Amino acid sequence: MFRDLALRPILTTLARHKTAALLIVLEVALACAILANAVHLVMQRLDTVLRDHGLPEQELVVLSYGGVPQGLDPKAQTEQDLRALRALPGVQAAAMFNQVIFGGTSSISGVMLKPDQVESNLDAATYMGGDDAVNAMGLRLVEGRDFLPDELAWLDDMESTGWKRPLNAILARATAKALFPNESALGKTIHVFGPTPIRVVGVVEALPQVQPTSGQDTRQHAFMLSVKTHYSQGSFVLRTAPDQRDRVLKEAAALLQKSVPKRVQIGAQPLTEMRSRYYRSDVRMVALLSGTVVALLGITALGIVGLVSFWVEQRSRMIGIRRALGATEGDIRHYFQIENLLLTGIGVALGLAGAMGLSQLLSLHYQLPSLPWYFLPIGACALLLLGQLAVWAPARRASRLPPALAMKA
Repeated sequence: MFRDLALRPILTTLARHKTAALLIVLEVALACAILANAVHLVMQRLDTVLRDHGLPEQELVVLSYGGVPQGLDPKAQTEQDLRALRALPGVQAAAMFNQVIFGGTSSISGVMLKPDQVESNLDAATYMGGDDAVNAMGLRLVEGRDFLPDELAWLDDMESTGWKRPLNAILARATAKALFPNESALGKTIHVFGPTPIRVVGVVEALPQVQPTSGQDTRQHAFMLSVKTHYSQGSFVLRTAPDQRDRVLKEAAALLQKSVPKRVQIGAQPLTEMRSRYYRSDVRMVALLSGTVVALLGITALGIVGLVSFWVEQRSRMIGIRRALGATEGDIRHYFQIENLLLTGIGVALGLAGAMGLSQLLSLHYQLPSLPWYFLPIGACALLLLGQLAVWAPARRASRLPPALAMKA
C-alpha cells in the first residue's frame, strides 16, 4: 500500500516545513541560473582557446627585430637575411610579414569593390608578405597561386608614390565569398588604398586575424598584398620541419644577430608560445569559472544533504509509524526521493527563467552571445540528477532506521 505514494502526504509535510522547503527551492534556482551561464561562458572561452586558425602552428617560428644602424640599407639586409635563413637545415620556407597572428599590432583595412565607394564592403586584416609567403605561413591555396617575384613592391616605395602601382592580392576563402558570393574571386579587382585596382590572384582556405578574439566584424576576413616589408617593419616567419623547430629557432636567432650585431632583437619564439601567451587570460578565466561551477555544485549538493538530514531527524517518529504499518526501506527512500524531486523541480523551473534573464542582462551590457536553448534541458537534467544523488544517503539512512527506535525519537 505504500509503494504508490500520493503527493498529498508529501505536500502536507512540506507545508509544515515551509522555510526548509523554500531554502532548497531557492538554492536550486540560484544554482541553476548561475551554472547555466557559467558553463556557457566556459564553453565560449574554450572554443576561443582551442580554435583552429588554419596554420601549422607547431612548425612556425617568429623573429622580430628593430633599429636600423646608420649606413645600413634595411631592404637589402632583409633580402640577404631571407636567403641565409632559407639555407639553414630544417627550414622549409621563410618570409617577412608586416604582422603575425598573436602579435601586438594589427593592420585592418576597408575593402571596396568600386573605387568611388563611400563605405567599404567589409573590413579585413591586411597582411603584406613577400615571395614564398603562402608556403612560409603554411597556408593552403584553394584557388590561384602565390605572388611572383616581379609582382612584389616594397612598402616604402608604395607609400612614397601614393599607392599608384597596381598590386595583387590573395584572399581568405571567407573574404572571397563575402565579396564575390556567386562567382570565383580570381581575376576580380578590389580597392583598398584609393582608386588603384588590386587584382586577386589567389584564395587560401584560411588567413587568420592578428588578434583573433577582438572585433566581431573582422574576425573571419583577411587578405594579403604583394607588398614587401623590411625587418624593422615586420617579422621573419620560418616554417620548419616539426622535429627541428627549436634548433632552427636558436640557429636563426644567432645568424640574424651576427649579421647585424647592432640591431635589437624584439622577440624570437615559436608560434605556439605566442599563442599560449595570447590566450593566457582566457585559460585563467576557464579555470576560474570551472572552479566556480564545481564549487557551486558542491555547495548545492551539501545544502540538500544537510536539509534532508535535518528533516530525517525531525521526522523520525513519522518514519517509525510508516515502518510499523508495513512500509519497506524502499518505500521510505522513495518518499524522500519524490519529495526532493518535487522541490528541485520547482527550483529548476525558477532557475531556468532566471538563467534566461541573466543571459539577456549579460548580452545587453557585455555584448555576450545569448544562452543557447539546449543549455536549459541539459542544466535541468543535471540539477535534478544532482538532487537525487544528494538525497540518496540521507534517504537510505532514514529507510534503515529501526521502527522501534524511530518511535522513541
